This record gives sequence, C-alpha cells and structure tokens, in this order.
Amino acid sequence: MMARGMALPRLRLIFMGVMAMQLMLCLEQAYAFYLPGVAPHDFAEGADVQVKVNKITSIRTQLPYEFYSLDYCKPPKIENVAENLGEVLRGDRIENSPFQFKMKESQLCKYVCRKQGLSEKAAKEFREKIDDEYRVNMILDNLPVAVVRSRDEEELIKIYERGFPVGEKRPVEGSNEVKYFINNHLSFKVLYHKDADTDTGRIVGFEVVPYSVKHEVEKWDDKEPKLATCNPNTKQYVSMNLPPQEVAAGETIIFTYDVEFQESAVKWASRWDSYLYMSDDQIHWFSIINSLMIVLFLSGMVAMIMMRTLHRDISKYNQLETQDEAQEETGWKLVHGDVFRPPTNAGLLCVYVGTGVQFFGMTLVTMIFAVLGFLSPANRGGLMTAMLLLWVFMGLFAGYSSARLYKMFKGTEWKLTTLKTAFMFPGLIFVVFFFLNALIWEEKSSGAVPFGTMFALVFLWFCISVPLVFIGSYFGWKKPSIEDPVRTNKIPRQIPEQAWYMRPVFSILIGGILPFGAVFIELFFILTSIWLHQFYYIFGFLFIVFLILIVTCAEITIVLCYFQLCSEDYHWWWRAYLTSGSSALYLFLYAAFYFFTKLEITKVVSGILYFGYMVIISYSFFVLTGTIGFYACYWFVRTIYASVKID
Repeated sequence: MMARGMALPRLRLIFMGVMAMQLMLCLEQAYAFYLPGVAPHDFAEGADVQVKVNKITSIRTQLPYEFYSLDYCKPPKIENVAENLGEVLRGDRIENSPFQFKMKESQLCKYVCRKQGLSEKAAKEFREKIDDEYRVNMILDNLPVAVVRSRDEEELIKIYERGFPVGEKRPVEGSNEVKYFINNHLSFKVLYHKDADTDTGRIVGFEVVPYSVKHEVEKWDDKEPKLATCNPNTKQYVSMNLPPQEVAAGETIIFTYDVEFQESAVKWASRWDSYLYMSDDQIHWFSIINSLMIVLFLSGMVAMIMMRTLHRDISKYNQLETQDEAQEETGWKLVHGDVFRPPTNAGLLCVYVGTGVQFFGMTLVTMIFAVLGFLSPANRGGLMTAMLLLWVFMGLFAGYSSARLYKMFKGTEWKLTTLKTAFMFPGLIFVVFFFLNALIWEEKSSGAVPFGTMFALVFLWFCISVPLVFIGSYFGWKKPSIEDPVRTNKIPRQIPEQAWYMRPVFSILIGGILPFGAVFIELFFILTSIWLHQFYYIFGFLFIVFLILIVTCAEITIVLCYFQLCSEDYHWWWRAYLTSGSSALYLFLYAAFYFFTKLEITKVVSGILYFGYMVIISYSFFVLTGTIGFYACYWFVRTIYASVKID
C-alpha cells in the first residue's frame, strides 16, 4: 500500500512534466507561427522586390473585400501568401500582384494592363466602393503602402495614412449628376537605407500618390504600348492636368505606375515611426497621465479610509469582554455566522469566476508580450493569434479555480460545473461570432472566416481548451477544501431593511463607475484603432492602465462590500462580482456613444457587426472585472473575520 501511495505522486509529476513539455513545444511553434517576416531583408541593386496586395477596407462599412474582387489587373497566376490565424480572423487576404520593382531602379509610367470595354457589373462595383470610401492596401517588405497626409515641421516627421482611395466622385456642374473616377495611375516612392559596407539597401518606407488619368494610346503594343499621355521622355503625364479616367460601362481603363527609389537616413529599426505617429500625441499622453493621477489619488484615499476604519473596528471588537457588551454589537461582526454561507446559484458563480481567471491570465500574459515588443503592429495578426492561443492554454487555471471554489461551497456536481466552465462562456461567444460571420459571408466580404479556420477554432476549443479545463478541475477538486475562518450558523439570520443607497441595484451601478473611469480615455484610442483602421502601439501605457484597473476594481468592491456588511447584509458573493463587473455596462454605453458621434456607418449590416462585436468585448470585460472584484472582496472578508475574536 505504501509503495502504491508513493507511486501516485510520481505518476502525477511525470504527467505534469509531459504536459509542461507539450505546452512549451506548442508555445515555441506558436511563437514561430505568429512572428513572420520581422527580420530585415538586404536587397542588392537590381534584386526583385515583391509588391503584394491586401484587402480593401472602409471605415464606413467595416466590411473588407479581397483586392481582386474589383476588376483590377491580375498577375498570370494569383497566389495566396501564407497567413497566420490572426490575419485570417482580421480579414487579411494577402496575394501577389502585377506590380514588379527592381531595387534602386526607378521606372516611369510602367504599363500594367488594359481593361477594354468595362462591364456594367464591374463599373457598378467600382462606383459602390468609391461611394463607401474604400481604400486599397498593398505591402512591400512587410510595410503597408501609405499616403503622406501631412508633415510635422517641429519633429521633421511624416504623418502617414494607410492605403489609397479606390477613386473619387465629383458633381457635374449645372446638374445633380455625379461622376466617378478611378485612381488608375500610382506613383510609388520606395525609401531605402543604404548599407555602406555591403552596398545593399533595406526598405524603410513605401509611399504612393494616386492619380486618375485618362490615357491616350499613341501606338499600341500588348507588352509595351506607347501612351501619348504618358511619355517617359518628356515626363508630362502629371503636369499637363490631364482629364481623369471615368468609371462607366464600356470605358477602356489603362493602369500604369511609377516607382522611384530614394535613399533615406531612417534606419530599419525606426521605419514604423511614421506609421505609428499620432498628431494629437501630446493630448493623448496628457489625458492618460491626468486619468492615472486622478485614479491613483482616489485609490489612495479609499485605501487610507479603509485601513483607519477597519483598524478601529477590529480593536473595538477585540476589547469587548462581557456578554452584555457583545449583545450591543453593531456592524459587520454581527453577521459572522452567515457571511460564509454559500450563495444561491453557487455553481454558476464558480463558472464565472473560473472563466474570469482564464481571461485574466490571457490578458496579463498578452500585455507582457506586447510591452516586450513581441506583438508590435509589424507582426500582422500576432496580437489576435497570441490571445487565442493563451486563452486555450489558460483553460487549465479556469478549471482549477472553479473546482476549488465549488468544493469550498460544498458542492457535489463538480463535473457538471467543469463542463459549464469549459463550454458556457466560449459557447455564447461562438454563437454570436457565428451569427456575425454569417452576415459577413452573406455580404461576400473577405472578413468572413473560412470553413477551415472555423474548424481550427473549434479544434482548439474542443481538443485543447476543454481537456485542459478538466485537467485543472481534477487537480483543484483533489486539493483539500478551503476552511472558513468562522463557523456558519444552521439557521440564516434575518437581514434588516436596507437604506435605498445600499440596495443591490443602486450599489452595483455605482460600483462600476470608478473602474470605467480608469480606462475610458484609453478606450477611446482602442476603439479608434479597431474601427478607424489605425495602429495602436502604446502598450506600455495600456499595461499601466490595466494595473490601475485591477487596483480600482479591487478597492471599490472592498469598500462597497464593507458598507454592505456593516448594514448587516451578508449576501455579498454575487454582489462582489457584479459591483466591479457593472463597469462593462458603462463600456457598452460608451461604445454606443462612440458609434453615433465618431463613426459614419450607414449600412444596417455594419451597425449589427459593430454592436455585435462590442457585446462580445463588453461581456468579456464584465467577466474580467467581475472576477477581479470577487477575489479582492473574498480576500478582504476572510482577512477581517480572521482578525477578530469570535466565541
């Protein structure tokens, strides 16, 4: 029997060791999986430089489409570039293009192709995309093409705007008619940093100026036609104020481009600075610092009040000696026999707490990776891929925490609770996501997740996350039950009539204001990056805001829980979770305010997509903040009742 007893711990250690090795291998493969193309490329003079095309996007519709969904010039064979999971979920569709560059070899008015007799269907699609202000995205050496919007004279830095418009529309003088014109001539500028030792260059910038030019053919040749409007010898194709190319059925559109290589003093490590530069940078930093100072000041005041008040209460309770004095007690000590009574729907609370632990672990590790620079915007899709993989692996902690809490509540159906932990939150998210994906699929957008990727997500959920939740739950259930610091009475104590300001609804709604106030300024920039297709990169400040959010959720929940116990209401379990979790309600209301004041979305489908995704984000925020508040309140209640003498 003794040998058998010694063998069990060894088997557990071996099992955990094998799991740890598998986890490390998966993380290593994931690391290589979501960090493609971040190493610098040295291009010799004359070397081929591949230009790739990506999705076309619009902030008015939020529906991306493949580049070749429009009747643009195509290469002889369209090849899809390998993409990671995050890129596919973002709607990226990276493909090769007919634009061919040679390193350090400038070209003037290079012919691409001719679209003779544009069909009505193709013309209509072009007009619709111009109406919705779609922009074309291209990639050169992992740099997105950009239009120079303006220059900051003080810091001598360019301000970029990603992509270029498909075209523009102009009203016809003297009538209500509107004509559409396509940008069929692209003037590229490739900036490179020269290596003095090897005479090679590294690409540090990819700029474009789009033009609409109605080309005139002087002499036709299928390979190199001679265009009267595009004479390489006289360079008159732009300076002559040529008429633009209209988009209409039957029109013949000729696509051309220029490319100019220009040496730059910008080093390869700093090439993303212009993409990440923010013109309102000072306002952004001042707002964040101001918010952090206010939250830190309030947190310090709350902590000081709580420490002084609690110290006085505990000293007073411990000095009571006679039975008569004990009978005259008031405040939180009176409910010591009921404060650890299991709540109603204890299993559901355990499920939410376990899911919150999983979400907290994913968020914390993702933040650390982002601060260290592993998830910079240069790694397309890296952030989303990392979050999904970490969510899957954090299922181990979700199962463990939910089982430990459920055993403390003296529950018996731990397997059912584990099953709910593994399926309830991801299941709800998946249902909403599947519905939204069906809408995107109906619109034939590239943002629709393909069947193969959907299968991969289900595989990660069922084959990795769910088993890890059960493994964590098994080990959590096998641990000894957490003992309460005081005994629980058999007969519940009657709760006195509560003042209006201590009733659950009002108290919970008040509790969510401060955590939301800690993040709402940063939330504006996050929503801007998501819905206005801008880069978000200030992960250092985001991590500080996240830490402030943790402190704020913990302190506001502790304060309101203390007031609740002082009014002899011992039903604190669910209220502790909902108090800080109610900040998600304010987040969703702010998202609605942002939609009506900052976005110009007019399509019903786009509006449904916006609010659908914001429901997912708000629900996730509720689970995260609710779990933080719950554990803070749980630690606080155990601490204060363990500090007083109770007979």
